[in-house]
Amino acid sequence: MIILHITTEKEWQTAVAAGHYRADSLESEGFIHCSTVEQVLMPANQMFAGRTDLILLTIDPAKLTSKLVYEDCYETGHQFPHIYGPLNLDAVTGFVAFPPEADGRFSLPPSLRS
Repeated sequence: MIILHITTEKEWQTAVAAGHYRADSLESEGFIHCSTVEQVLMPANQMFAGRTDLILLTIDPAKLTSKLVYEDCYETGHQFPHIYGPLNLDAVTGFVAFPPEADGRFSLPPSLRS
């Protein structure tokens, strides 16, 4: 099983150079937002519609060194995975381009469809 995090390739490359990944939400909310494969389109289409610079980090939860908590922090009824601390780079198994469709909405990249 993997979890996903929406970011940009530029932010990811900055993280690789720094040796760890710290999303802005880690400072402002105390955790890094993630999604399961089944959930990722909900936040992508609500918060990032039309963005053309996004990638999805694929993360192996078993390799995380920071605490992973599944919780519904926005009362959506969905338990989203949140990483409470920096994301260690060796937990990231790769990344996938995440371009929007012509209408600006996202669909699951073919490599993540089961």
